[in-house]
Amino acid sequence: MIGIVNYGAGNIFSLTAALDRVGIQYGMVNNVDDFDQYDRIIIPGVGHAGAAMQKLEETGLVQYIISLEKPVLGICVGMQLLTSFSEEGEAELLDIVPLKTLHFDKRIGEKVPHMGWNSILPKKHCSLFENIADNSYFYFVHSYFIEADEQYTSAFCTYDVTFSAAIQKGNFYGVQFHPEKSGKAGEQILLNFSRL
Repeated sequence: MIGIVNYGAGNIFSLTAALDRVGIQYGMVNNVDDFDQYDRIIIPGVGHAGAAMQKLEETGLVQYIISLEKPVLGICVGMQLLTSFSEEGEAELLDIVPLKTLHFDKRIGEKVPHMGWNSILPKKHCSLFENIADNSYFYFVHSYFIEADEQYTSAFCTYDVTFSAAIQKGNFYGVQFHPEKSGKAGEQILLNFSRL
């Protein structure tokens, strides 16, 4: 069973619709006691990282999330929350993965936000990307990106600059793209996560 952290900053409907499509059971995490009901946790997120972090802090779940030992998947802004800092709102984040979330503006010549389909290059032996071919396409919508890093980046993407399409540190995983909007490849990511 997957628990979705319900903190008011995620597009939960499209995520639950995708989980329904692939037959993965889920429920909502609204307070600390709810975590024990689930063996995997998803942190969704859309919008502003600084505002999302503030909402997460208001739930009182932050310290519990940091201490989780079960698999955790952050999606989009939910992935950015796993990093140490975001230029969006100059916000201190969960600091689980020691990377920064940076603005595309002034760093690329392309249009901001990065919106639409783009291909990714997963690292070998990352179980989240099992049965996903190199250069598979996923759906992105973001103006901020997580810097690429050999140690923590599990899939790379290039949009004038190479950035982390996915990250991993221990039991914490993150994807910048929206698996719930990425067709079969995205559904495979959700299935892989449910089997970790």
